[in-house]
Amino acid sequence: MRRITNIVAKNWILIVVILVGIFLRFYRLEGFVTFLGDQGRDVIIAKRILTLEHLPAIGAPTSIGQVYLGPFYYYFITPWLLLFNYQPVGLAFGVAFFSSIYLLINYLIVKELFNKRISLISTLFLSFSSVLIDFSRYSWNPNLLPLFTLLTVYFAIKSLETNKWYFFALLGTFISFSIQLHYLALFLIPPIAVLFANDLIKKIKQSGNITMKQFSNYLLMIFSFIFFSSPLIVFDLRHNFLNSKNFINLFRSSGSSFLTKVNSFFDSFYYLNLYSFNIDLNKIFVYLLMLFLFMILFTLIIKKSHLKTLLFIFLLAILGMSLYSGPKHPHYLVILYPLYYIIIGYFLDFPKGTILEKFLTIFFIIGFIFLNFQKYPYFNRQPNNQISFAKSIAKKIFDNVGDKKYTVTALPEKYSDSSYRYFLEIWGKRAEEKDSIEKTNELFVVCEKKCPLIIGNPQWDIAFFAPNKIIGEWEVAGVKIYKLVR
Repeated sequence: MRRITNIVAKNWILIVVILVGIFLRFYRLEGFVTFLGDQGRDVIIAKRILTLEHLPAIGAPTSIGQVYLGPFYYYFITPWLLLFNYQPVGLAFGVAFFSSIYLLINYLIVKELFNKRISLISTLFLSFSSVLIDFSRYSWNPNLLPLFTLLTVYFAIKSLETNKWYFFALLGTFISFSIQLHYLALFLIPPIAVLFANDLIKKIKQSGNITMKQFSNYLLMIFSFIFFSSPLIVFDLRHNFLNSKNFINLFRSSGSSFLTKVNSFFDSFYYLNLYSFNIDLNKIFVYLLMLFLFMILFTLIIKKSHLKTLLFIFLLAILGMSLYSGPKHPHYLVILYPLYYIIIGYFLDFPKGTILEKFLTIFFIIGFIFLNFQKYPYFNRQPNNQISFAKSIAKKIFDNVGDKKYTVTALPEKYSDSSYRYFLEIWGKRAEEKDSIEKTNELFVVCEKKCPLIIGNPQWDIAFFAPNKIIGEWEVAGVKIYKLVR
């Protein structure tokens, strides 16, 4: 008991910060959890994994470009559905749990790489960051990427420092996992590859050749990556490199001029600061800050420093993202947040620790918390209750299904009906699969917004069914449901 008391006394600030971070991730979670089409699709797949009906070899498609991810997220998050007795909120609790564990992992890793003060500051940023809290409060594959990004970078650093085989194996594994969470993680590969190539060249110069241990470590890293990525690799081989082609086309279509790429590079950093700190900084200041980071990197170029490694990976990742010139949504920058908060934490750990320097650090942290606090909707807004809403829509459809062969669609977003389909499936009245070419006898259309045209609507689900009569019409929570027959 005395040891526990001593540990708490020495680390009470860290404990408070992490507890607050956990509270912000779980407070009123079920009422505010996002449960839309993507979440409905994922929970259906998770349910079918648990019942051994279908074990997917690929994951979800990206929102742009229809590039399929690997299936890692489905298998990683599925146990939470069983733990919560098939209630979809279980997946959100799983994401919130791992996002909370991330806070402690960040503290331990940054403390090992730098010091206790930097680790505390960066953990505080993670705990209060509204963008990361938002990602942690619902189920979606990119939402776990901050944790996996940090672990990937950590295993890369440990592989270079220790030359131990298990760090190489873990690095290959976590690169695979990260890419399967979102293809954004591909931008981690070039800087890590450069670091490893530079290390290998140095070792060859020192010894004259590559040792068997070094060769086997690199081989193990590649093997672990291929092993855990094999379902997606096989999918690409069997479908004439569909994924690879779509991924390349995604960048080709986003603009190719040099000026466009330069603008995209600076825009990425501008939006990173906007989302990270919830303040719209002057663009000139942001560009000067980017210049400062490059200058710091150049001053450390010949030194051995963990800051140099983080800066190098961070800046090259942003450079890679500039290849995509489309909109910079918050989740597109998800691999940068964990690195950026550590880097900012490093510069807030002033070397002398004078009263003025401590005041500046405290002032920055208080300002950060204040700006982010305004972005927490669960303190001053009513919950959206999206799970209950989807359940009520599904219940109305369930009560009015008159034939085993029926299907469901939604307007205007045809794939948003997955959240209703899930409840219908677990209640024993499973609709025909989406985009099935088998004719059904009934079609339920959930009109989520204003729908001036139902019969004759050009949406594929409706046009293929070819309805000629509406035999039922209901309104649930402001949403209209139509039952159509042919």
